[in-house]
Amino acid sequence: MTTNQATFFNNIPLSVLDLAPINEGSNAGQSYKNTVDLAQHVEKWGFNRYWLAEHHNMPGIASSATSVVIGHVAGATDRIRVGSGGVMLPNHASLVIAEQFGTLESLYPGRIDLGLGRAPGSDQATAYALRRTLNTTPEDFPQQVEELESYFDENSSARVRAYPGTGLNIPIWLLGSSGFSARLAAMKGLPFSFASHFSPDYTLPALKIYRDHFQPSENMDKPYAMLGVNIVAADTDERAQYLATSQQQQFLSITRGQPSRLQPPVENIDDLWAPHEKAAVAKTLESPASIIGGPETVKQKLEEFIKETEADELIINSQIFHHKDRLRSYEIVGELMK
Repeated sequence: MTTNQATFFNNIPLSVLDLAPINEGSNAGQSYKNTVDLAQHVEKWGFNRYWLAEHHNMPGIASSATSVVIGHVAGATDRIRVGSGGVMLPNHASLVIAEQFGTLESLYPGRIDLGLGRAPGSDQATAYALRRTLNTTPEDFPQQVEELESYFDENSSARVRAYPGTGLNIPIWLLGSSGFSARLAAMKGLPFSFASHFSPDYTLPALKIYRDHFQPSENMDKPYAMLGVNIVAADTDERAQYLATSQQQQFLSITRGQPSRLQPPVENIDDLWAPHEKAAVAKTLESPASIIGGPETVKQKLEEFIKETEADELIINSQIFHHKDRLRSYEIVGELMK
């Protein structure tokens, strides 16, 4: 690694995306304990922010009540920013989200991020159960964002106000896995987070849309893009490949339409899937946004990804079964920032 490469890499903040995984044989209560322990460790290791993702009807994910878990993590940490990666806005009334995050910002001032997505974060039946009689769709997302922003505007003359919420400066991020939110984030002058970790093919096109169309706002004068990356790091490449079979099994279960709890790693993943299923999982978890290996492998591949994308920040998802192995994975990545 040259001096220029080292400087470039060390200037990139690294953050954490946590789905609060529920392991096979465990429960949500233990997941939350693991989440708090991980957040406390990565704060010590110098990570920038800790985001939790909203998913529903997924037996292996415990972060469905996202704002509640954010409050739990923020209360157990001191400095790290905590937020949503993201709240799926079409599932909710904008006023409720404004009040929830206004509450979080009031409790933990200067530490809360509000990342917004337009997908349901679930299947269509679950999306309907969440919305009941609400006639909203993901296509209404731009209007919902405008409405949400208005609740934080202390100069709003609207009859309905968000208390707490109004007048608070909570950073709003737009999240996406295609060009839609990239274009909206550019138009509104907002920071943008792209889900490279499960939509790698669209990463560069979405970034181009965002950067080419970015319009400065009162909060940002230039684009800021954070990219999702899957990383399974261990002390050796062989150990990392073994640990990564848990994440591969998770995506395999989703591919089959049978989402499950996070499974323990296996010696031979090829025993579990057919060739077409292997190809489907590989397409989702393909490099360069999915990195598996020991410290040197992870460092090299991260440098290549940053150079290709010119990312301003990376947010790392690590679906690893044993908590001590997950901690070690983030510790290895954290050491690269030193």
